[in-house]
Amino acid sequence: MRNTLATQLLFELSKPGRRAAVFPACDVPVRPVAELLPASQLSPSAPALPEVTEPEVIRHFVNLSTKNMSVDTHFYPLGSCTMKYNPKRHERLSSVAGIVDIHPNRPDEDVQGMLELLCTMQQMLAEIAGLPAVSLQPAAGAQGEFTALLVASAYFRARGEQRTKVLFPNSAHGTNPASAALAGFECVQLGSTPNGFIDLAELRKHLDSRTAVFMVTNPNTLGMFEREIPEVARLVHEAGGLVYIDGANMNAICGITRPGDFGGDMMHYNVHKTFTGPHGAGGPGAGPIAVRDFLADYLPGPIVTKETRADGTAFYRRSTPARSIGRVRSFFGNVGILVRGYLYLRTLGAAGVRAMSENAVLNANYVLSKLKDVLPVPQGDRCMHEFVASGKPLKDARGISTMDIAKRLLDFGFHAPTVYFPLVVAEALMVEPTETESKETLDAFVDAIRRIVAEDPEFLHQAPYETPISRPDDVRAARQPILKWVAPNAAASS
Repeated sequence: MRNTLATQLLFELSKPGRRAAVFPACDVPVRPVAELLPASQLSPSAPALPEVTEPEVIRHFVNLSTKNMSVDTHFYPLGSCTMKYNPKRHERLSSVAGIVDIHPNRPDEDVQGMLELLCTMQQMLAEIAGLPAVSLQPAAGAQGEFTALLVASAYFRARGEQRTKVLFPNSAHGTNPASAALAGFECVQLGSTPNGFIDLAELRKHLDSRTAVFMVTNPNTLGMFEREIPEVARLVHEAGGLVYIDGANMNAICGITRPGDFGGDMMHYNVHKTFTGPHGAGGPGAGPIAVRDFLADYLPGPIVTKETRADGTAFYRRSTPARSIGRVRSFFGNVGILVRGYLYLRTLGAAGVRAMSENAVLNANYVLSKLKDVLPVPQGDRCMHEFVASGKPLKDARGISTMDIAKRLLDFGFHAPTVYFPLVVAEALMVEPTETESKETLDAFVDAIRRIVAEDPEFLHQAPYETPISRPDDVRAARQPILKWVAPNAAASS
């Protein structure tokens, strides 16, 4: 990598005495820090911060930003993550003073507008889910799963039932067993059918009086709708258990079918994915949960309820359900993302929400149809909002791996799809184009992949070529990350 101004660290640009601002001398008496803090709490030397001018700081971070990929700058077909474009109108409206300046500890009568908004959001999420009770508290999808499982645990405990097992298919998101384990349940993974669907025989074998919850993503992680889900729900309910629907893939079914209608008792939303909101790199997110009425008393509070005063006016009030499991997040969770989701739903309306799902399914099937001859899809010629192709035939025949394809796509200006997940597909490449992309963008992506798979394998093994760094040691970067800059002379002497 060339050591140019555009690629240097701020520490490498540093020159003694350079400043972005110079403050005047303090005009009030100042006591020495040593008099204010014990010696054990003081550093023996000043922090080694970079010394740079304002233009150098600005250019550094602007240049750095141009090296990032984002939904605003690139096509982001990241399967299972729904990285779709976020309308800037919603960014602007969610930032108005009447929303961002509200202190969450203000009394209810002072924040009626915000409470009305959140109450309406609860109602819209309940309607889309087909489940009547909603808590907006969880801050992300994984926390939504965990919260719902705590609700289930409290429900069974109140009934005096010793249910200790959570079942899930082998194609489940990894957060499912992680959430179940954190909630204190025993995790039981079930095998799937050769076509990637829930195996009813496997399910029957593991259902018993200790079964608490069956967790399933529908559409599933392979991008297919679980057609046997009503029968699955019937079997689980007959065993006395609950059905949890992982809502990560709601982008395919909103306005078309509802988890509550096909047997779900609980679910979470990824508001930041399904209804747009900037996310990635750890946040922010919002993972509200929706549950059946008999689970409502166990939801984390606060819940917003609407009352009618004697004069006929509405009053919105925060309340905590009678048997609540307690808070899982401060205040209402990530209100900024909830507001963006509210704006998205109010902008689209019922017809628009359905069209969102229909177009997501259409785009995914269009890309699948254009690529299946060079990257076969083991689960068939149709999908929902995403599909999982397999690069195994290509690797066996020519030594080109899925990782080679993913890395080379960066040279064409496309973010790579999800690779090597789910584990049930060899050399998996998981593509989700979302509904926000045009046919021209999808065609360009298809053309890039078709060109890549025809390139020389040795050439592909070294891709990408247009990025500042080609192929770092991914394992070492994860296990031994370098998070601290050390001056070259210090590194040489250590």
